[in-house]
Amino acid sequence: MGSREERADTRTIASRKRLHDQMSDDVEAFLARGGQISKIDPHVTADPPKRPVSHYGQRPI
Repeated sequence: MGSREERADTRTIASRKRLHDQMSDDVEAFLARGGQISKIDPHVTADPPKRPVSHYGQRPI
């Protein structure tokens, strides 16, 4: 259950703790199966840089 699946007025400390505990259990199970967690530098992005777009000369006369 994620926060988007839960109405804002029903969120409680207990519901947040259940989510936290579930995520913690999922992470532990992932690591137990041999999974790894890698730290990625903050400036790294998945998208390659894009070429600049030129709008020069595109206005109608």
